[in-house]
Amino acid sequence: MRKLRRIAGNIGFGFGVLMLVSPAILVFLWMLSLSLKTELDNTDYPPVFIPNPPVADNFLAVFERNDFLTYAINSVIVSFSATGLAILFGVPAGYGIAKMKATKAAVVILIARITPGLSYLIPLFLLFQWIGLTGTLAPIVVTHLVITVPIVVWIMMGFFEGLPAELEEAALVDGATIWQAFRHVAMPLARPGITVATILAFIFSWNNFIFAMVLAGRETRTLPVAVNNMLTFEQISWGPLSAAALLVTAPVLLLTLLAQRQIVAGLTAGGVKGG
Repeated sequence: MRKLRRIAGNIGFGFGVLMLVSPAILVFLWMLSLSLKTELDNTDYPPVFIPNPPVADNFLAVFERNDFLTYAINSVIVSFSATGLAILFGVPAGYGIAKMKATKAAVVILIARITPGLSYLIPLFLLFQWIGLTGTLAPIVVTHLVITVPIVVWIMMGFFEGLPAELEEAALVDGATIWQAFRHVAMPLARPGITVATILAFIFSWNNFIFAMVLAGRETRTLPVAVNNMLTFEQISWGPLSAAALLVTAPVLLLTLLAQRQIVAGLTAGGVKGG
């Protein structure tokens, strides 16, 4: 009976996961299908799921209508800069808040985390317009910090709270400063958390659309804006639109698949409190 219950539990768990994941998989496969069909096949009824034959014209159209290489370089610069700065400032901030048990500061970080980034757009736009930075990559990097820093701080707070306090206390007794205890004791132990925070901050920065759409110039747009460039006033070209979405999603999807073990291990480690 116990074995049957375990098998039934595994089947139920697998079915639940399938029900949760299948809509996303179906949407991705349908987007892939649209990108490999002609516009005539995409508007055909009943819909054709398997392209016959598959074509690459939609992907070529993406590169013809956009300076895709420039947009890709801009996305790399912005995402890596925003992620690096978020780690640089967010990890020490998370450590300080966790060790000082600064509840009010934690609430502020939580509010910043759940507040839509669009709420900051108008004042930041007016500020950058006043100092003459609109149309450059600098304001995009700064605005992405609104998203990435709260993510990093919130994740690292959980990790540092879960570390055994005895290790840092032993380092302080041995004559280490608080900075040395943070650098040589806390940070190596929190490496899984830093990995998770880096990956999630990069994904959120890479996928952001609205900040680049409003603040970027013609030569400083990022890849998500390339998807918007596929929309025209005459019609919605589903093939090029799906191809652009796939090209933009591919790096993040590949990163998530490659780092899924680190993400799961890091989040699990952050949920275990030290004794």
